[in-house]
Amino acid sequence: MKICCLSDLHGHFPDVPDCYLLLLAGDYAPAWKHHPVRFHSERLVPWVFDCRQRMEVVAVAGNHDLLFEEHPQYATNASWKYLHDSGCEVGGLKIWGSPWQPTFGQGWAFNLDESQLADKWALIPDDTDILLLHGPPRGYGDYSPFGNEHCGSPSLLQRIVEIKPRLVVSGHIHSGNGVRHLGRTTIVNASYVNEQYRPAFPPLVIEI
Repeated sequence: MKICCLSDLHGHFPDVPDCYLLLLAGDYAPAWKHHPVRFHSERLVPWVFDCRQRMEVVAVAGNHDLLFEEHPQYATNASWKYLHDSGCEVGGLKIWGSPWQPTFGQGWAFNLDESQLADKWALIPDDTDILLLHGPPRGYGDYSPFGNEHCGSPSLLQRIVEIKPRLVVSGHIHSGNGVRHLGRTTIVNASYVNEQYRPAFPPLVIEI
């Protein structure tokens, strides 16, 4: 199966290469001042609809998607499969999605302390094939140049080691873009923009 991975669009909507499945790992909202409901209805929803004409689309939210945390109904009115500590099956692959990440700055959405995150990761079924997240696991695409530190969740990494999914997709740390491997698991940071919130990385296509 050909899978396209994208995260951290921040108001930019690239052309998506042909694939069977598009995985979206959050942060759709622009980093600059905007009207969240208008952006959602006039920009995000039409783009997702266009993608759905060619491929399956599964999504989670990110820390910039305050609209989805405050008004969850907006997250479910697009034509994607939206996951929030929940799962779905596409093409025989079991996908689990979660929007959470370690507390990161003030006033962002879907922030939790590490002890709370461990409870969220415990919900992930043992037979998960694809794990779709916003925040990356510790040590895999999570190094932030702001503060010079790894920002990923250690308990998430431990859960990945336990269940060994085939694919993990996240974003959040823009400079962490890239593909890495942990045993049989492919770990993707699919950030589309750089640290200046400008498009910098092409959509990542993975075959599993």
